[in-house]
This record gives sequence, structure tokens and C-alpha cells, in this order.
Amino acid sequence: MTRPAARKIYAHAKLRRLRRAHGLNQVELARELGISTSYLNQIEHSQRPLTAPVLLRIAEVLGVEPEFFSDTDEERLVTDLRTALADEACGGTVPPEQVTEVSRDHPELARALVALHRRYREAVEHVTGPTVTGPTVTGPTVTGPAVTRPAAEPHDEVRDFFYTHHNHIDPLDRAAETLAGTLDAPPGGRSAPALAALLADRHGVRVAETDHRDTADLRRYDPATGVLRLSPWLTDGQRAFQLATQLALLEQCELLDDLVAEAGLTSPQAESLARIGLANYFAGAVLMPYTAVHTAAEDLRYDIELLQARFGVGFETACHRLSTLQRTGRRGVPFSFLRADRAGNISKRQSATGFHFSRLGGTCPLWTVYEAFSAPGRILTQVAEMPDGKRYFWIARTVTHGGHGQRAARAEFAVALGCELRHAHRLVYAEGTALDDPRAATPIGLGCRICERTDCAQRARPPATNPLTVDPNHRTRIPYPVLSDQS
Repeated sequence: MTRPAARKIYAHAKLRRLRRAHGLNQVELARELGISTSYLNQIEHSQRPLTAPVLLRIAEVLGVEPEFFSDTDEERLVTDLRTALADEACGGTVPPEQVTEVSRDHPELARALVALHRRYREAVEHVTGPTVTGPTVTGPTVTGPAVTRPAAEPHDEVRDFFYTHHNHIDPLDRAAETLAGTLDAPPGGRSAPALAALLADRHGVRVAETDHRDTADLRRYDPATGVLRLSPWLTDGQRAFQLATQLALLEQCELLDDLVAEAGLTSPQAESLARIGLANYFAGAVLMPYTAVHTAAEDLRYDIELLQARFGVGFETACHRLSTLQRTGRRGVPFSFLRADRAGNISKRQSATGFHFSRLGGTCPLWTVYEAFSAPGRILTQVAEMPDGKRYFWIARTVTHGGHGQRAARAEFAVALGCELRHAHRLVYAEGTALDDPRAATPIGLGCRICERTDCAQRARPPATNPLTVDPNHRTRIPYPVLSDQS
């Protein structure tokens, strides 16, 4: 099997902005790097890729990690900007190469346009959707009902926060690993008794069970009585996870507060959600300590079920943890992690890669994450190609939440892990797949709203890039035929 060639790294405008931030001109920086000024100029204008020695020297001289020049953030920004510019309100289409150029060379402008579009969408939804009324307060006097403007979606803000950190929160991860090292217990779900004892000794927390007929609550803590009630239906791994989450909320509160404060979130709801998300991150890192899980993942070639067995956790927890292994000097495969339902709603979405579906454009029905519902419990794989030609390797499987008792509600999801194709050879799931054969890839898109593909038979709405062709004398299998560029 031929491994995909390593992708060339270009500095684009990042190096130019970084150089100016350090108060250096091209001649001065070239001298520090030991290269010619003309060579540096070519690098800054993306005419020459970064070689490994030059990249390492830049990182040393300018004080950044080599990953600073990764195009992951740029690709996310490109997707968001394409979504914004594909809106009908823009009155036209912008060529994809121009969107890429603006995002690459003028990221501040691109982010401003994306933010402006989001405010526009919020305003439209506010006008067309249901309104929330409340009293208007002027000084001490209540003057009557008024319409309140909806705040930004808290969940989106929190997802963006984790995106910014590439789904790896290093200080929290190291604190969790330190705690795991002090537990006199095996790792993973088998550490529940040790965690319960720690809560009792350090915080006076007594663990009890909820009524077995209450299938909704997983964890409920009463600060007044110090009683932590857990569902009797939890597995050992789920029980350990909830105990570790409570431990994070009790003794990592200062670190959680600092991380939330740095995030710059705009509402109390977003701040609370971020604090819960960070506590859950800590819990996963306690059950699967970084060094141990990274070593096991590399040794087992990222076999998720074997990692489940070794650490005593569920499939979804193992997948999520694998998507966080981005510690400098000890990186795992950079994964995107998603959880979706049958209707296409994505309820969890974290990424250490450039893969980034539009938040407004929906998702692609040809993506294997949705095929997983046709084969419950089986791990499915897919080589998927995006419209820009970049290919990814995906793993997907269904999981079920709840469902204890005849009348209990059950929730079924598909969880998926994806990485750039160049990393797929490190995964056991890629064995037997023709990774170097473009014909083995399934063409998918960013969602029908902004997808550029004109030959997709699965389209749910017309593409934004070409005008429709309407011919009563001609019928095709393509639901929304468009005029070609040559027409």
C-alpha cells in the first residue's frame, strides 16, 4: 500500500504578520534564519513551501510552535466565509479561490464578514421567528413589554472555544493526568471506587443512588447536604466519569474559571456550558490519562474497541478522547469527532483537523456517519473527498443512550472519527483500503446550501454557484441541473 505524499506547508501571510509583530523587516529576519532575503520574500508570498529546517528555525527565532503554520484554522475560516457569502442576501456568488485568498491573506477581514453575517442571520431569525417579551425598565419604573434581542447561541460559542484550542486543553489535561497517577486503582471505569473515596475524603461528599424509576437523572449534587446521587443504571465507566466530573467542579474550579474567563464568552449560559464542557474534558482525561492512552493508541493502531476494553469506557468516550491527543511533542492522529442523529442534527462536534462542516449549510447525506444507522453496532469506514479535492478517512458507529425499562426514552446516535487521508495508514481500520486510489473516495460536500458539486443526485436544494437550467424537454437524474461554466 502506498502512503499518501506528505502535504507541503506554506507560510502564506502568517509569517509576514508574525515578522511585523516582532518589529523585524525581511532583511533582519532573513539574517536570523540564515537564508536569503529573496527566499524569505518567496516564502511570505507562498511561492515556496516551508522546508523542515526553515520551519524549525522560524519556530525557534519567532517563538512559535511549528503547528502555527498549520492551515487548520484557515480552512475553518474559509468554510465559514463561504457559508456567509453563499447567503441569498449577498446577491451573487464569489469564486472559491477568492474566498480562500481573502481568508488566507486577510483573516481579520474574513472574520469580520463572518461575524457580520451571523448578526444578520440573528436579526432575520428575530424578525421572522417567535419573539420574547418582557418588561422595559427605565430607572425604578417598569414601562411595559418590550422585545428582547436573542443572544448568540451559547452552544455555538462553546464549540468555537474548543475549536480554537484544537480540542486540546493542555493545563486541564495535565492536571487530570496528575490526579489519575495518585489513584490507587486501575485506569478507566474501574477507578469509580477510588474516585468516590477521594470525594468523601477531600470534600465530605457522600455518594448515593437515585430512585431506580428515575431514568432521566445521571448525576445530581446537592451542595447543602454534600450528597451526590448517581443513577443506578450507569455502567462502571459512566459512574467513574460522573464522579470525575463532580471532582473537577469541586477542586479544579479556579482553573475552570481562568479558562472560561480567557474564552471571552458573551453570556452567562455560554460560560456555564463551557465550565461543564471543561469538567467533562477533565473527567475523560482522568479515566484515560494522556500518556497511557497515547501509548496504547499507537500500540493498538487506534483500535477503538480494544481501547474500550483496556480503559473500561464506552465507545463514544474512547472516540472523544482520541480526538484530544494533541499535546506538543506527543501528538496522536489529529481527529475530528462528531455525534449526529438520524435527522442530521450534530449534537457534538470537536476537531483537531481542518474538517469543518458549515453550521448553517447542513450536512451531506452521502457521509458515512448517516449510513451507520443502517448497520447498528457495526463500525463502518469511508474515504471521503471534499469539493476542494482533500480526502479524509472516516470511522462511524451507532451508540444508544438510556433505554432502561419498557417506558424509558432511548436515544440513538452515530458517532464518527475522521482524519486527513495522510494519517489513515496509522489506523487498523484502513487495512485493505486502497488509500491511494482516488476512485475509492466518496464525493461529499459541506452541505447542499454551499456545496459546489453540480452532478450530485442526492441534492436537497440548488447549488449557489451556478444558475439553474429549466428545460421541459430534458429530464436528468440530477434534481437541480445547472448551467455549466461553458454554457
